[in-house]
Amino acid sequence: MNKFCILIIMFLLILPVCAENYSISRPENFTLSQNDEDERVLFILDFSNSMSEYLEGRRKVDLMIDTMKQILPNLNPNISVGLRVYGHKMGLTPFEACRASSLISPISVANGINIRNSLLDIKPRGMTPITYSLKQAVKNDFLGFSGKKHIILLTDGGENCDESPCSYVLELIKIRKDIKIDVIAFNIDDEDDLDQLECTSLVTSGKFYNAKTAAELARSLNNSVNSVKKVEAEIIQNP
Repeated sequence: MNKFCILIIMFLLILPVCAENYSISRPENFTLSQNDEDERVLFILDFSNSMSEYLEGRRKVDLMIDTMKQILPNLNPNISVGLRVYGHKMGLTPFEACRASSLISPISVANGINIRNSLLDIKPRGMTPITYSLKQAVKNDFLGFSGKKHIILLTDGGENCDESPCSYVLELIKIRKDIKIDVIAFNIDDEDDLDQLECTSLVTSGKFYNAKTAAELARSLNNSVNSVKKVEAEIIQNP
């Protein structure tokens, strides 16, 4: 575990002592309901321009879509699931490009086939507004839902819209304890980007996957979808 993650863990341990009005549920208190059907799952997938780059002889976006097509039919049909994408539009200005995030398939039961079909029409084009996408998911996509909420964020790069997903979730956990974010970093080498993404998962008691290959991508997505009922604030580094 790198120094950045150690600092985040220290932050989580000492903050309840230092701030009278601040409370946080530690991982051992984050036990989920025995009924998996209470869970709402939202995929947030990267369609930024860099997903057009090639890995192992294929575009990264095609590897992602193929993996999703394999996973979606195996989802429990009783679990509510949805899809948000970002980077699928260029925008006339940087501001518009950094708001290119859309809920393509609202969260609903037995929604796997709709998500699968919607992925076929989306092309990678623009920026990487990760923080904006997370804000939209928390504020709008889960609106009206109670119980546990599970975001699975897949990205091949760090935030490039002058925001910080790590800073956002550090504020989010002060008021929301019902959201877990798993992050799959796909073929990312930049250490600063990895630190930000690692933090985003860690402080929400989610899991972090560093997928360097297509096989590791498939394994990471499978592990995230089939995560155990008890949430652990841990970092997972694929071999």
